[in-house]
Amino acid sequence: MTGIRGRVWRDGRLVATDFPLAELDGHLADAAALTWLDLRDPEEAVLAQLASELALDRHAVEDAVAPRERPKATRHASHTFLTCYTATLVEGAQGLPALAVGRISAFVMPRGLITVRVARGAEVDMDQVVRRWEDDGLLGHGVGALVHGLLDVLVDGHFDAVQAMDDRLEELEDLLFSETVRTREIQVRVFALRKALVSLRRVVLPMREVVAAVMRQRLLDEAGPSRALDGEFADLYDHVLRVAEWTESLRDMVSSVFETNLSLQDARLNTIMKKLASWGAIIAVPTAVTGWFGQNLPYWGFSEPWGLWQSIVLIVIGTIGLYWLFRRNDWL
Repeated sequence: MTGIRGRVWRDGRLVATDFPLAELDGHLADAAALTWLDLRDPEEAVLAQLASELALDRHAVEDAVAPRERPKATRHASHTFLTCYTATLVEGAQGLPALAVGRISAFVMPRGLITVRVARGAEVDMDQVVRRWEDDGLLGHGVGALVHGLLDVLVDGHFDAVQAMDDRLEELEDLLFSETVRTREIQVRVFALRKALVSLRRVVLPMREVVAAVMRQRLLDEAGPSRALDGEFADLYDHVLRVAEWTESLRDMVSSVFETNLSLQDARLNTIMKKLASWGAIIAVPTAVTGWFGQNLPYWGFSEPWGLWQSIVLIVIGTIGLYWLFRRNDWL
């Protein structure tokens, strides 16, 4: 069942909430009004009705509910169509990091914004978006304020996801150089973090094109390209670039952690081999001495008590000498 909510502002003041869908045409026709309509899990009949009444492009209507659409901004004759995603780093199976993604599409018209949300993945919190619209105090500048507030909330969520991923990476680095060797745990975490990062890049990187397209098309009001929100969109674009750059640096860091883990495994293997070789050399001393003195031929000290002490002294001196030599060279 379609969930419908909406708001109407006039001169920045709220004048109507949760109006019936039949009143949408009247609010959009009001030159002094700014209208927002939100559709959650819309039925095909509702979308078809809106497409017919508002002359929405059929490809945009299809993309609004189609799965696996990439973030984009497409200009059509009577509106601009946007598709964007939220991103939140959550605890997945076995406490591993996973990315929860929520999708929202929007039809941007001269005096209104229609958002469409489909229940796939994480839920997009529109209450947070509404609070941002009301707190910014920009609603008097037209539909551009709605577009800016929506994109700003999404980008802030991307910042939070990247920050959370950065924190997870620092924890992984601490685990990498801990005294206790946890090779398998590190490998599993690196793989999960890399998988979440790949999903995050698919959401974050195309946002540069989306915000740039919105800025280029000047989707602010029907009277023409108002300059009042230029600074707001420029700041938003700067945030998008920072998130994208941070995401790219995280990819390099994850790759570095993965390669460092492999290098540490090789180093630990070399250390183990050195220790085994050192202990093998030490054990070889008493083996060689007892083998010499255990031969069936007479030797110096054969059948004499001091011959036994001679072998013991050789074993002790050889063993301690090799142990000291290997410790000095950091083999043990």
